Amino acid sequence: MKTLLLLLGVVVAVLVAGAAAFYLWASHEADRQLTSVVDTHVVTFPMPFPASAEDLAAAGVTADPDGRVALDRARERGRHLVSARYACADCHGANYGGGVMLDAFPMGRLLGPNLTTGRGSVVAGFTAADWDRAVRHGVRHDGRSSAMPAQDFQQMSDQELSDIVAYIQSLPPVDNEVPPSSYGPLGQVLLATHQLTPAADMIADHHHAHLVEPPPVSDPAFGAHLAATCMGCHGAELAGGPIQGGDPSWPPAANLTPYADGLAGWTYEQFASTLRTGTRPDGTALRAPMTLVMPYSTAMTDDEMHALWAYVASRPAVATP
Repeated sequence: MKTLLLLLGVVVAVLVAGAAAFYLWASHEADRQLTSVVDTHVVTFPMPFPASAEDLAAAGVTADPDGRVALDRARERGRHLVSARYACADCHGANYGGGVMLDAFPMGRLLGPNLTTGRGSVVAGFTAADWDRAVRHGVRHDGRSSAMPAQDFQQMSDQELSDIVAYIQSLPPVDNEVPPSSYGPLGQVLLATHQLTPAADMIADHHHAHLVEPPPVSDPAFGAHLAATCMGCHGAELAGGPIQGGDPSWPPAANLTPYADGLAGWTYEQFASTLRTGTRPDGTALRAPMTLVMPYSTAMTDDEMHALWAYVASRPAVATP
């Protein structure tokens, strides 16, 4: 009996030592990934973009010598972009002074930093290149990967980013020192085993050119432009499935293709109603994270909703992974 207990104790000790060694390796590997410096291109674009003929006409002037029309119009466009398309407040808070992206132990605690001009701002003195790296590449000012879901914003144009910056910079300053994000034991293991990928590593090419302006609303490409922000949860083919890096309590993302368990048989009216009311045609309610999207989809214009529907309805039917 004593021999059996001794043997059992040795086995338990070996297992504990092995688990500890594995976790130490995982912690080191996760830290290596998160502290690696990412090389990106350096871009520049106007902040704000000069007033267009349409902007001048809307303002009832023929020239904009002091740039006031350009700035006002950029802020107006930026307000709509963050309210209807890019959902910045989800991570950075309603006042953009910082927010919670994910708080789920043992996965981790990921926080959206302060984007205002108040104390604790991470964007003070940012150039166009800095904004590009942060938003469209998921790279911090020090060159390391951030928690920014930059893969969702690969189709964001220079003008859209410039407009968003103009709007955010017009907001009241918020004094808030946001602590660094951190990964818990499970998050570190998932990073180390490549089940979870740092934001910057999800982008294959950090030197590709970006769109200067978004496609016109009348262009079929506009729908694809809008759908790019859906792919972070619904996948590149919009076929749905488990959401990488999401809250463990979230259900798999829905299939947005015309597949049998997706949007097959849906009409535009059903699609628009679901996004605006949170209720599917069968009467069931949308669940998180789609409930977080509702404030933004309800702010979409009819033209935007039609363009998004035209794109998803044109996609090939793909089975849910």
